[in-house]
Amino acid sequence: MPTHKQPKVLLFDIGGVCVISPFQSILDYELSLGIPPGWINYSISKSAPNGFWHRLERSEILLDDKFYAGFNKDLHDPVRWEAFYKLQQSKNPNLAKELPPVPNLDGRWLFNDMMISSTTPDPWMYPALKNLRASGKFILAALSNTVIFPPGHTLHQEDFFADPVRSLFDIFVSSAHVGLRKPDPKVYEYALNEVNKFAKSHVNEDRRQRLGWKDGVKPDEIVFLDDIGENLKAAKKSGFGTIKVPLGKAFEAVDELEAITGLRLAGDHPRIPIKPRIGGTNAKL
Repeated sequence: MPTHKQPKVLLFDIGGVCVISPFQSILDYELSLGIPPGWINYSISKSAPNGFWHRLERSEILLDDKFYAGFNKDLHDPVRWEAFYKLQQSKNPNLAKELPPVPNLDGRWLFNDMMISSTTPDPWMYPALKNLRASGKFILAALSNTVIFPPGHTLHQEDFFADPVRSLFDIFVSSAHVGLRKPDPKVYEYALNEVNKFAKSHVNEDRRQRLGWKDGVKPDEIVFLDDIGENLKAAKKSGFGTIKVPLGKAFEAVDELEAITGLRLAGDHPRIPIKPRIGGTNAKL
């Protein structure tokens, strides 16, 4: 467990940290169709920074039929598929030498299943967030790659920031609202500026003066929680402390938060990892 100084700010990713990970939906989909685990994440990540997914999260394009068509095309790129397959061959010499066809995916269905599945609060982190909020000892902030759902979509909300999870935060940096997404260094700088302004403008109470908010926030006074290594590496380069949240095991990150804060944060949900909906794996390359 890494060592952290007492922070002023606890900065949270949302998907895979505060709510159930969309990666769980991806894994379930891959296993259900016999798709090689890891291909979808690889395909999305390798289309950065200007793939349809990434542009949507910066609100450069709308969530409409053009997006779904473009996202689906990104998922069926033969050059990326060949590179992914060769990478898997390097790890498993028993794989067939002949390149299989690009897996046939339904990008529209996948995207919406990912988004819908990741609205459920995480059973371990959500109670911890509420306990942190009740303590009043920290600035609670979020830094999330987000999507704005249009009217008519199942997940459309008139007030994006009013749902039960988002409303727990003092500051919420949404990629779709600020036009920057992780792991762009600029979005970490933006988040730092926002929490710094918040601290300096909320020092009227003696309790907050004792917490040092009047001096603002320095990078090493922030601890950032995310489930993606690339985002955590960028946060470290910005000077933030970091905590990795393992897929389906957010209780491990809650343990680290308890050690950092000195608070009892865990709820009473059993410490049993969330597993794929399909038992075992029959996915093949």
